[in-house]
Amino acid sequence: MIILVTGAGGPTGEAVSGYFRKNGHTVIGVDKEDVDLLDRAAVQGLADRIEREHGRVDGVVHLVGGWRGSDSFAETSLEDWDLLHDLLIRTLQHVSLAFEPLLRRSADGRFVIVSAKAAGQPTAGGAVYAAAKAAAEAWTLALADALKDTGSAATILVVKALVNDAMRAGRPEARFPGFTDVNDLAAAIGGLYDRPAAEINGTRLDLTS
Repeated sequence: MIILVTGAGGPTGEAVSGYFRKNGHTVIGVDKEDVDLLDRAAVQGLADRIEREHGRVDGVVHLVGGWRGSDSFAETSLEDWDLLHDLLIRTLQHVSLAFEPLLRRSADGRFVIVSAKAAGQPTAGGAVYAAAKAAAEAWTLALADALKDTGSAATILVVKALVNDAMRAGRPEARFPGFTDVNDLAAAIGGLYDRPAAEINGTRLDLTS
């Protein structure tokens, strides 16, 4: 398969890319040094290049993220909202709009975002993060509606937070309760191909339970 991983430079992107490469698939990993996902023309150019080289895309795993919060609701910074809007929403919009046509050409395509429990359970100090994640979920569900009559699906994976080996090494005393290991996330994404597209399209799969 042809798999695009955005936000591929971090530990999560490395885990997801490694999972698919290990299973014999072609992975196109991009990070901000490769393509500016806030530049819609640049993202469209990436889609055009993949179309020329491969004719389709079988997976888009959108891992661009970030977090901002405050000590209280009243102390919320709308500059944090501006940042998260770009990271969590605008990049998603550009990638999904550019690659939806290529997903339609796949016999079994998947579009995946990673969301957070906070989207449905916002805290006073986490207003900007929760609102941005909720907006990203709504956008992804609209994409799912666009894909419902194809062989592809758009799915939201929900975590409390992610953990990787470097985080554990940096805090050996921490237990990270409820966190999802990036390798388990990668396996969950791969497992989406074991289920019919119609079964997972437009769904929120909770990885914390």
